[in-house]
Amino acid sequence: MRLHFLPADLRRITLAPGPDPLTETVLAARRRYAPLHGSRSSETDGTTRPGVLHGLLGARDYLPDFLLQPEATDLPTALDLVGRISGARLAAEVAPLPATPGTARLHGELASGTPEARRALIEDLRHHHTAVLPLWPRTRAAVAADRALRAETLMRGGVDALLATLGTHWRWRPPTLHIPWRGTYDVPLCGRGLLLVPSCATDTPTLMYRPEDPAVLVYPVRLTDPPAHSADVLGPLLGRTRAAVLSALRVPATTTAVAERAGVSPSSASEHATVLRNAGLVTTTRTGVSVLHALTPLGEDLLRGEAL
Repeated sequence: MRLHFLPADLRRITLAPGPDPLTETVLAARRRYAPLHGSRSSETDGTTRPGVLHGLLGARDYLPDFLLQPEATDLPTALDLVGRISGARLAAEVAPLPATPGTARLHGELASGTPEARRALIEDLRHHHTAVLPLWPRTRAAVAADRALRAETLMRGGVDALLATLGTHWRWRPPTLHIPWRGTYDVPLCGRGLLLVPSCATDTPTLMYRPEDPAVLVYPVRLTDPPAHSADVLGPLLGRTRAAVLSALRVPATTTAVAERAGVSPSSASEHATVLRNAGLVTTTRTGVSVLHALTPLGEDLLRGEAL
């Protein structure tokens, strides 16, 4: 996939403010239904079930754009937007999906925009969202850390550095971003810009092309590790130095910057950051030879006194 930038596109790159609940829900369901793309029949477990959404995930390289609502910051808003999509758009975006005996009727009902099909889709999306809720605090923390990393990269190296570090095997060759993809596609952004949306629910990027708005590029980020031995590691937080390190991370920073803010050595700052990370209060993201530390939502609550 080659994304071709104009100067106007480079000025209109934006970062999503947080995880997109509908995108996480849809991509997590798509990953759970991976057998749909192979020779085996689909499978379910205690948290998933075949349904309307299942019938929209049958194409390996295609996902209906109406399943992604990147401007919505909460699930109710996203579902409301899905419910308002025009019948013409539903028909256009359902048409490329492979039809099977089990999905042909569903696709036809959605393409017709019947109220029953819309309600079934929204209910199915709401049901699948319950599967991502247990991971939501870690998802928020991972996305917050990634956002801080991208902002730090942008400040230190500009747009070139931001685009060059988005993916391990991605290549930024101005004015084109090369992304590993099945097949070859050229996508001109046409001056409308690009919205970057991190996701913990996918291992591969997803592109949403919008003729009148910025294109949306969903890229994978690693879910933060769960706190280690949480019952044993909260005690050390009472120390003055560790509290200073936690307070220093009100703004995400590298180990060196944390050390300067807290008035300790870099090795001491790194040690305290490790304890805070194990307690679930801090996330750490490596970028090159440096690491960037950021507060998790729990760490933010603790500093505000809401977790006490």
